[in-house]
Amino acid sequence: MNQTEIIELAREAVILTLQIGAPVMIVGLIVGVLIALVQALTQIQEMTLVFVPKIIAIFAAIFFLFPAFVSVMTAYMQSLAERIIGMG
Repeated sequence: MNQTEIIELAREAVILTLQIGAPVMIVGLIVGVLIALVQALTQIQEMTLVFVPKIIAIFAAIFFLFPAFVSVMTAYMQSLAERIIGMG
């Protein structure tokens, strides 16, 4: 395995991490902004009010996006296994 292949594997791993992490983080960001907007409009300044809806939304996003995450991870692992087999 040469340096170019290692860099390619690292690049694919970073892209995979972004593909899996970004949708969940975006959901958390959107829910956080919406809750902050509601807090600003109603002048309710409870610090813990943000956490529960954000956690529920993130868990729901993980639950509904899990099949897509599995397919992306499976494709990456198959590609990685084919590279390992090709080296031997």
